[in-house]
Amino acid sequence: MKFMKLGTRPDTFYTELATRTVESDTPANLVLQLNNITYLLHKVPLLPKCGLLQQLCSGSDEKENSLVEISDIPGGEDAFELCAKYCYGITINLSANNFLPALCAAKFLRMTESVEKGNFILKLETFFSSCILGGWKDSITTLQATSKLPELSEDLGIVRRCIDSIVEKILTPPTKVLWSYTYTRPGYNKNNRLPVPRDWWTEDISDLEIDLFRCIIIAIRATNLLPPQLIGEALHVYASQWLPDTRSIMSMESFMSEPPETKERNRRILKSIVSMLHPERGSVSFGFLLRLLSIGNFLGVSSATKTELLRRSCQQLEEASVDDLIFPKYSSSEECQYNIELVLAVVESYCMLWRRQFVGKDEDNQPLSSIRKIARVVDLYLQVISKDVNLQVSKVVAIAGALPHIARPQHDELYRAINTYLKVHPDLEKAGKKWLCRILDCQKLSPEVRAHAVKNDRLPLRTVVQVLFFDQEKGPRDSNPMEILAKRKQNMARGDHQPPEADGIANKVVPPESSGGNNKDHLKKIRALAPELEKKLAIGDAVGAGVVPKGKEAMATNTSIERSRSEGRSIRKRDCK
Repeated sequence: MKFMKLGTRPDTFYTELATRTVESDTPANLVLQLNNITYLLHKVPLLPKCGLLQQLCSGSDEKENSLVEISDIPGGEDAFELCAKYCYGITINLSANNFLPALCAAKFLRMTESVEKGNFILKLETFFSSCILGGWKDSITTLQATSKLPELSEDLGIVRRCIDSIVEKILTPPTKVLWSYTYTRPGYNKNNRLPVPRDWWTEDISDLEIDLFRCIIIAIRATNLLPPQLIGEALHVYASQWLPDTRSIMSMESFMSEPPETKERNRRILKSIVSMLHPERGSVSFGFLLRLLSIGNFLGVSSATKTELLRRSCQQLEEASVDDLIFPKYSSSEECQYNIELVLAVVESYCMLWRRQFVGKDEDNQPLSSIRKIARVVDLYLQVISKDVNLQVSKVVAIAGALPHIARPQHDELYRAINTYLKVHPDLEKAGKKWLCRILDCQKLSPEVRAHAVKNDRLPLRTVVQVLFFDQEKGPRDSNPMEILAKRKQNMARGDHQPPEADGIANKVVPPESSGGNNKDHLKKIRALAPELEKKLAIGDAVGAGVVPKGKEAMATNTSIERSRSEGRSIRKRDCK
């Protein structure tokens, strides 16, 4: 930071009983009342340089005591004292920290060239042009100070000139940027001058108020000289500094206790950041967009801002990773710990956009590969959130069902998510298990996963029967279906819900396999038969356990079971034909 030193006399201002005065052999003859402070000063050094004081004391003699009241001087008492000390010849040090209030006070006191040649305003303007505007941090510090004196700063042209200076330095090619611009950045080592990164300027301008920051970004965009991704990085840095982090519990708890003024300021910042997003897709990352949407929901911003963020997020959903989708939900401990609604809204918006634009495209087209990539990320996301004991089955079904059927060429990852959910929720009712497994297409399971599923006692019997028949249709296996079902009944009778292979296959990454050669008619019959088989097997279990009395009921049950077996043989014979 550069300084300008004026004056040679020592500082002789002192305070006594809320009165400021100057040590002098000459008695004070100018009493100046400034807000709550009284200054006992002298006309001889002040009036020749201050046009305002000349006007206010024009009707009095030079030696006569005069009382002047000033209540609205810009910059306050500190700025006035800089001007007064300059008039007395007392040493003052000017820098970017106190330049602006000193200039505004000097303008107020009319310390111009018309009053005296080489006056204070001329020296301040020379310092501003030659030193402050030539420095990077000095320009930012001065621009930051304009927020306290906005109207005068605009009238004096300080804001415009500072912004022009900052933008000019930002547009300088990195190879020509001097490290003196960034010597205050963390990690800077004077002895190790590394090449200047392209985003060297983003952290420094993030200290500015949002209106000043917005002026700089708009000026940069108007030149079309920087890539949109670099401008997006500046927005990301600014948001990280000023907006609450929805991934941090501590910051959310502290945010809840913040005053309404702070919350309103954050809403204004978020709205401004959204308005500065470059229209080019990919100018910011999907993770950043989703974070802004999460913050917007938490702050309660306008629907227009949330709609714009949702639109841009679904356009870049293909870039998402599982970590991008993990957002905590701040609510009671009895609710799910993940913000499921946020992810569901983005996925549903994407699917609506996809259906409008790409329905009917060939499977080799990019739109189809994109939605399948998204489906895999969603299934991996389901595997993560399924470990939450408070997650409702309806949420899993909603997210999994939001994607169209064509989005998943194989259901291995979806099966793993369902298996994880059933493992973490052993008390899930039978109706809930059926509802959950209804989203699973047994035709799209790989042989390894089907082998695990047919022995998985967590799955409802209806799903196991479908997997079992389809597994047999694919080709002969060593295991007997009836033996597997009998073993399943034994396991359930013992209360053992752990499959023999544990979860080795379920946790193993299995490569996708095409489900070609589908016999849709046969599978349709199997699915139609599955509820009946489940009912018959349940009746058989009840008879074996002594729940259903023997006699007529037992005869009816045996007849029903025999009829179902005949129906099954008839179906298989017709299929063979």
